Parts: sequence; structure tokens; C-alpha cells
Amino acid sequence: MDKLLPLSQEEKTFGMLVHLSALAGYFIPAGNIFGPLIVWLIKKDQLPYVDQQGKEAINFQISILIYAVVSAVLILVLIGVVLLIVVGLFNLIYIVIASVKANNGEDFRYPLTIRFIK
Repeated sequence: MDKLLPLSQEEKTFGMLVHLSALAGYFIPAGNIFGPLIVWLIKKDQLPYVDQQGKEAINFQISILIYAVVSAVLILVLIGVVLLIVVGLFNLIYIVIASVKANNGEDFRYPLTIRFIK
């Protein structure tokens, strides 16, 4: 899971970018999905590491969207507010962790992720 891979600097940089691009969701609606998707689509055929990390980032962001929607529905029973905060912090923390690991050339898999793209 966290093994060090022999990667070029370009692979590490784009691997990091595919994770960091999810932060666009804090400024642009659906940017957390479209940011990684765009980087992945552009580089997946040239850089296998970006292909793998892009799938991870996209799957994680789709999973986060599902968790956020469920949390929003649960606002009706008050626990949703706390869950939304937890989901938001979980997302932010793991984006940073994944970005650092990708920049170091480590293979990273997000926890609690539904793997839609394999």
C-alpha cells in the first residue's frame, strides 16, 4: 500500500496534482470531482502512476460526495451537521496526506473509498 515506487519527477508531480486538484471543490461546485478527473484524463495514458492515483482520487471524491449527501439528509435528525463537518475535515486531511505521499512516490489508497473506477 505505501511502497516506494521508482518514479520520474513528472509522475510524482502529476500524482500529487491529481490529489491536490480535488481542493478545487472548495471554490468551484463539483471541482473536487472534475479537478482530479481532468488531470487523470489528460495524463492517464502517458503516466501509469497518475492513472492509478487518479482513479483513487476520483473514487474517493465520489465517495465523499455520497457521504456528504447522506450527512445532509441526516441534518433533519440533527446528527447531519456533525457528520458534514467530519466528512469535510476527513476529505481535507486525506487530500493533504495523499498529495504528500504521491509527491514522495508512494502508492496511496484512500480509506473508506468505494471503488467505482477500477
